[in-house]
Amino acid sequence: MNVRNNMALKVCLALILLLVGLTFFGCAGIRSSPEGGSGGVVADGVLFLCPTLKQAGGFGCTSPQLEGKLVAVDTSNGNRLWEVSLEASGPSGGGYGCAPSTTPVAIYGNPAVAGDLVYIAAYNGRIYAISASTRLSQDKYVNEANPQPVIGGPVVVGDRLYLGSADGNVYALNGASLEEEWEFKTGGKVWSTPAIEDDTLYIGSFDKKLYALDASDGTEKWDFETEGAIISTPLVYDNIVYFGSFDRHLYAVDTGGSLKWKFPADSWFWAKPVVYDDIIYAPCLDGKAYLLNAESGDKINEFDLGSPISSSPVLAGSSVVIVSEEGKVYAIDTGSNQLRLLSELGEMVRAPLCTSEGVVYVYTGSQNLYALDAESGATLWSIAIK
Repeated sequence: MNVRNNMALKVCLALILLLVGLTFFGCAGIRSSPEGGSGGVVADGVLFLCPTLKQAGGFGCTSPQLEGKLVAVDTSNGNRLWEVSLEASGPSGGGYGCAPSTTPVAIYGNPAVAGDLVYIAAYNGRIYAISASTRLSQDKYVNEANPQPVIGGPVVVGDRLYLGSADGNVYALNGASLEEEWEFKTGGKVWSTPAIEDDTLYIGSFDKKLYALDASDGTEKWDFETEGAIISTPLVYDNIVYFGSFDRHLYAVDTGGSLKWKFPADSWFWAKPVVYDDIIYAPCLDGKAYLLNAESGDKINEFDLGSPISSSPVLAGSSVVIVSEEGKVYAIDTGSNQLRLLSELGEMVRAPLCTSEGVVYVYTGSQNLYALDAESGATLWSIAIK
């Protein structure tokens, strides 16, 4: 082998090792880019959705030409009411070199609605506030000095907006001006969407901790450490916080910070669980949906859906509706806890489900939005969202 070929081989091997290192880093084997995508939110008969875009921050030097937008859809018939494009210019939100001069506005977290305003947190590190009536918008970098991706969605309580950032901080912003009111520094990136109950904000971090913060001023009440990063959105129910960790356990921690129980699985709990009548319905990337006693953590049942589950389920009527990544939609009857197939979409689904008035909305990786009857599984309408 000549010197030039030998050098080329070494460069290729180095690149392969670099890609492997970027794709799976740390003992927990965490992927460097988020799974899933943005789901929808329904308010006053309108579904607000940010179309899932190709993942930003790739490993190559080619910048995908993408435009983010907010789309409003009439839930009664699937008609597209309007859409607003999101600005894509600005410094890169923390890629791996070869940064483009413009950053694709990829959206991974769900929008949040408060009154007339729709809030969107973006991968480019900006927070957007868009008026549903006038379509006028304002936006700003969450961290002006060091813009970093925002993966989780925002949460609105009162006149404040709460969110986490890959810069490792949790932020509270003024809902009207988007100006910062407080910030709290964790020990790692924050991909989680916060959960707020009473005056306490709960959120996980890559530093393997779940934090309980005072929602009024951001002071820490307590933290609970696991053996893996925490990126799932916590569920708060009956004074217990339920959340998944990349140590392949689902945890139940009381609101004082003490462990109640933890449940092991064969992969990560990525999606947020739901609860009904003291039963936790927890989907997992091992392809199973686990039904657990909320108080003890004892397993009541499990269902193997045949492919990973990264989409958060919803409670619709008397059923918990859940979808696998391969696009099979199931309903678990909350009375009998029996599973039945509702629909086979034949398209990849990673975005969280959304529901309103007995209808479940599924946004697929093929950029199609389906409205399914939660009882029969019938497709009421479907449209392409591109």
